[in-house]
Amino acid sequence: MGRLEGKTAIITGAARGMGAAHARGFVREGARVVLTDQRADLVGALAEELGSAALAMEHDVASWSGWQDVTREAISCFSKIDILVNNAGILGPTAPLAELEEAEYARVCAVNQHGIFLGMKAVLPSMVAEQRGSIVNVSSISGIVANYGFPNAAYVASKFAVRGLTKAAAVEYGRYNIRVNSVHPGFIYTPMMVEAAGEEGGDATSMIPLGRIGTDEEVTNLAIFLASDESSYITGAEHVIDAGMTIQ
Repeated sequence: MGRLEGKTAIITGAARGMGAAHARGFVREGARVVLTDQRADLVGALAEELGSAALAMEHDVASWSGWQDVTREAISCFSKIDILVNNAGILGPTAPLAELEEAEYARVCAVNQHGIFLGMKAVLPSMVAEQRGSIVNVSSISGIVANYGFPNAAYVASKFAVRGLTKAAAVEYGRYNIRVNSVHPGFIYTPMMVEAAGEEGGDATSMIPLGRIGTDEEVTNLAIFLASDESSYITGAEHVIDAGMTIQ
């Protein structure tokens, strides 16, 4: 029996990278998954690969009406929502704060911060009705410390905000047996990492005590743990997975 047997999860940003790895891992552990992304072709192909346990939806996480459609479809197809993995995120421009355009800043926060708020707002009524649930909000080590190696105030601000949203929700909804945790990956080999630091991660490995870039599957293992009943006494916490980058 899988660790997520009988549970239904919504996973955003599921077309590639960590989101796609989470989708495969969750299905492997017995979950039914609603996979959302703005890249309809890629997320559709992933759902086809995963079979009847997966449903794909084109989805802009910064849209409230989009979130209403996703939760409505999840309940219609799978009857309930047990898990939300707020994985979707964008890097945005790397520029000094004084050179950052207001519209660029707002766009990053709309996806990385407001999208997570909307996701929790959308699923919480269903979870309250069931008196159980697990929400996993994907932040970054840039939500723990300032970025390594390049300026990106919008990204840092949005990822720090995820920590606050996570803690606020954990306090408010713990009495309904709903757990809310944040995950803070370091340098993980994904398309976003390559976009930011190149195929080899730039100088990142020199700052990593374990001396290597992480894999998306390693983050998936953490997400599965937090989504499962194995973490039933854990909520409101930051879970750093960075091979020691933020030790000091």
